[in-house]
Amino acid sequence: MSDRSLRGMRLGSQSMESEAGVEPAARQTVEYVCEDGEKVQVIFAMEADVPTVWHTKTGKKALRVDGGEEEPNKDKPQRSHWDMLLERRSMEELEVILKDRLNFLKEARGEKIDA
Repeated sequence: MSDRSLRGMRLGSQSMESEAGVEPAARQTVEYVCEDGEKVQVIFAMEADVPTVWHTKTGKKALRVDGGEEEPNKDKPQRSHWDMLLERRSMEELEVILKDRLNFLKEARGEKIDA
């Protein structure tokens, strides 16, 4: 066997590449402040689009120190199943369908049906 054998090497956990000549991307540090005064520093690449609002690990909303207003959300509000159902049916139709389904279930159980 040759001396350059991979025998005994942990192939999945070690890289054979060296970091010689590799330069990391240029970075910038952006500071955010929460309403309660907590300061958060986040590192971004220089060419990254930096958001004006940052949500901290604790769930608080922080705004950029160097300016920028919070952008209004341009997305439509998320619709629930109930909202979509109300677009297709009126409340009267839904009450009739509910009554029919309840009667069907009562018949299946052998219960007395109320008129």
